[in-house]
Amino acid sequence: MPARLRDDGRRAGEMRPVRIKRNYTSNAPGSALIEMGNTTVLCTASVTARVPPFLYRTGRGWVTSEYGMLPGSTRERKPREERMGRVDGRTAEIQRLIGRSMRAAVDTTLLGERTIWIDCDVLQADGGTRTAAITGGFVALVDALRWMKKEQLIDTLPLLTKVAAVSVGMLDGRAMLDLTYGEDAGADVDMNVVMTGRGELIEIQGTAERRPFSEADLSKMLAAARRGIKQLMAIQARVLRLRSVE
Repeated sequence: MPARLRDDGRRAGEMRPVRIKRNYTSNAPGSALIEMGNTTVLCTASVTARVPPFLYRTGRGWVTSEYGMLPGSTRERKPREERMGRVDGRTAEIQRLIGRSMRAAVDTTLLGERTIWIDCDVLQADGGTRTAAITGGFVALVDALRWMKKEQLIDTLPLLTKVAAVSVGMLDGRAMLDLTYGEDAGADVDMNVVMTGRGELIEIQGTAERRPFSEADLSKMLAAARRGIKQLMAIQARVLRLRSVE
């Protein structure tokens, strides 16, 4: 079957160009600007000396997230959610996803009673904002952990594994990696995959948008996601100069 060119000229299994700028801001202990094609997300990691009530006096820490799309991130202005008086369901779902993904990378028993906040703000959206937030958020998280160790808030770096994520889908019978907004809107199946550096799955979010998909389709999408995440982790490792964590 001849290779199909996508809406931005890529082949079916190719990812968009990825750029991660580490230490993008100076105030937060960790920060990263990630660009995946035309999607741009600013991720910062902040440390607070508080934990949720269920962890009070346990000695354990917590890692959580907030996510938002800035008004100019989409073609039609997106109102700020605080003006709406509530966080919408999509935002709440993505925040929980990012938090779960970041916690998989950290031994929270070694944090003390502190919370690391991973704040992900979408500056420009063209598909894959949540997966870009996870991939960039991990870079910010690692630098926040390094800062905590430097400041003697923790004795050892409590990093368990790398974490990255990518979108994948089925479009005209092909497994397509790292979907743009236009491809996502036209896909038969839309899926987000989050993995560890050991190849373990943290989360799969998959939906049949236009038709049901088979186990064979699922296998194709997971294989494509695994290839893409391997590329993303190589970029993370290079940016962070990570060698000892899978």
